Amino acid sequence: MSQTGGVVTRFAPSPTGPLHLGHALAAIESHDRARVSGGRFLLRIEDIDTGRSRPEHVAGILADLDWLGLARDGEVVFQSQRMAQYAAALDRLRAQGLLYPCFCTRADIAREVADSASAPHGADGVRYPGTCRALPRDPALLARPHAWRIDMARAVAIAGPLTWTDEIAGTIAADPLASGDVVLARKDAGTSYHLAVTVDDAAQGVTHVVRGVDLFHATPIHRLLQALLDLPVPTWRHHPLLTGPDGQRLAKRSGAPALALLRASGVDGPALADDLRAGRLPLGIGTTSP
Repeated sequence: MSQTGGVVTRFAPSPTGPLHLGHALAAIESHDRARVSGGRFLLRIEDIDTGRSRPEHVAGILADLDWLGLARDGEVVFQSQRMAQYAAALDRLRAQGLLYPCFCTRADIAREVADSASAPHGADGVRYPGTCRALPRDPALLARPHAWRIDMARAVAIAGPLTWTDEIAGTIAADPLASGDVVLARKDAGTSYHLAVTVDDAAQGVTHVVRGVDLFHATPIHRLLQALLDLPVPTWRHHPLLTGPDGQRLAKRSGAPALALLRASGVDGPALADDLRAGRLPLGIGTTSP
């Protein structure tokens, strides 16, 4: 699956709902970054959330990309078909003594943070307070449902200082500790976003990770995992997000129109893509930078 030579980008939506204009911009940014360099644009379906992923949303993603005029290269990759690769990566990290089981629910974490003197925040919201880090490795405990977290302090000590390069922001010193002990395998899935995206970008030969600036904070985690798993390091490009007239991020919950509705109403897809490239939209939408 790995590729060599040239720029390779990817668009990696989750099929848990219809795409909207923000997704369209993300796909266009990734597509155009590859095409301007004569490279390859890949599509990956991030469907590890099996409870919410739907085949009709996959079909909608394919139809929306075709409608926008964004031709993809190669076969579509589905994360749900790559669980063995994620398990192998977890085994490598476990062998390094970097993972521990976590039995906490979100309510448990919220209570502990509320009871503490401070509530530090990481990449995924409130930073995990480390409740399960010192639990004994009791086989009986492992029979209960649990997630797997990375011992971030230990991992950073092994990896040493790291940097990453963003085409817009420049060279950044990675600070994974700011995110705390993030989950690498959820209770209800054999992996997590952080682990799966890192493993898959390497396997697909992605050279340039083009995504919205809302994921800027996740990059130090991914850079750390690349170091621990001996994976190649891509260049990143975190592009501005679409915003509404109120300056807030344009998303489904803020009333962003679904691409399927625009497509069905006869809107010209390639013309809409060109408008997005130029920052022109009839809704008076702009962009916001980091």
